[in-house]
Amino acid sequence: MKKTALLFYVVCKEKKLSTTVVLGAQWGDEGKGKVTDFFASTADFVVRFQGGNNAGHTIVVGEDKIALSLTPSGVLYPDCVPVIGSGCVIDLGFLKQELKMLEDKNIDTEKLVISPNAHLIMPYHKLLDELIEESLGENKIGTTKKGIGPCYADKIQRRGIRVQDLLDQEVFEKKVKSNIEETNLTLTKIYQRPPLASEEIIEEFNGYRDIVVNHIKDTSLLIENAIKENRTILFEGAQGTLLDIDHGTYPFVTSSNTSAGNAAIGSGVGPKNIDRIVGVTKAYISRVGSGPFITEQKNEIGDYLIEKGAEFGVVTGRRRRCGWLDLISLKYSVRVNSLTELFITKLDVLSGLEEINLCTGYKYENEVFTDYPYKESIHYKAEPIYQTFDGWTEDISSVKNFEDLPKNAQTYIKAIEDFIEVPITFISVGPERTENIII
Repeated sequence: MKKTALLFYVVCKEKKLSTTVVLGAQWGDEGKGKVTDFFASTADFVVRFQGGNNAGHTIVVGEDKIALSLTPSGVLYPDCVPVIGSGCVIDLGFLKQELKMLEDKNIDTEKLVISPNAHLIMPYHKLLDELIEESLGENKIGTTKKGIGPCYADKIQRRGIRVQDLLDQEVFEKKVKSNIEETNLTLTKIYQRPPLASEEIIEEFNGYRDIVVNHIKDTSLLIENAIKENRTILFEGAQGTLLDIDHGTYPFVTSSNTSAGNAAIGSGVGPKNIDRIVGVTKAYISRVGSGPFITEQKNEIGDYLIEKGAEFGVVTGRRRRCGWLDLISLKYSVRVNSLTELFITKLDVLSGLEEINLCTGYKYENEVFTDYPYKESIHYKAEPIYQTFDGWTEDISSVKNFEDLPKNAQTYIKAIEDFIEVPITFISVGPERTENIII
């Protein structure tokens, strides 16, 4: 416990540090919403740098739960500017609904800023996402069917439609008609579906033009100027490191880079401008959908974690798979992201267990791995090697100091810290904003 979150705030106030990245160190659903909300309270800008409305996080404000999927967490604070960066993909229909939900709660949304270079999720993206997933049968990825993957695919194929295209009717219509012509070949020839009408899509998106006009801004320049002014900026990631398209458990990953390097690329700032990189992990681990999961507990322990941890997807409502914390994958996340520190959430969920396990190695064909193996088959066939700890029964939700945690809980946290060699500076002991330990 060598660094403190409190120290960060002191340093920020003195204008020595200004930029922080917060991202998931597992397969997503780590509690980033609460963590980003924690930082957003003192931030001038919160920048979402990748993903779309396939992400979801819930922020508990008193008795009110606010679920956000696309709008950055900073929207909840009057002095904070929420920014959707160029690395994101945007469903304007969904964004319109989310902004209305916030406005109905008397939350100011006018300050939202959207990058002109972010790509738009079109209706045919969502349709293709659903059709492709269904066609995979037992080999399905577990996509949210929000059109994220097909949108990123169009982006890479250089046929995507960007936010700024809506400002030029001629350009927008030309791109839509061209894409619909090509998409209809796929729909009719491969999936035996009726063709789409470009006119209907053009008319729908004309109704979203006000959103673009009211919120579009050169976000790269905005953030650059904010950095020069030494303003406090939080870069908010979606999903988690193990879902990264390049560094995750491929092909059971998302369609974007979720690791720290993309914070610079997806927001349009230089990587030297990042001061601090915070990883978020649960005190255990979960994942949604298909893919390898070495420490998964398909037993009463898994059921306990699911029920007590309320492990159901914010976006999909799907029951999450749960298991013991995997320190091998966590150490990998430290390496891939250059984490400067770690935040742990949901430690309170482990209260009541007699024993708690930590995975400290993988065993595969008489070989022990203590570093994350690159070979895909190992992740499907390896057996976890566990270190077992005594549990605790105390309710820890009111604990504010690390020293006041049950001794067994302290031992558990210190074992994690020693293994990954990164300081743990924050522990969440409950869902409320105030139920935290700052170390």
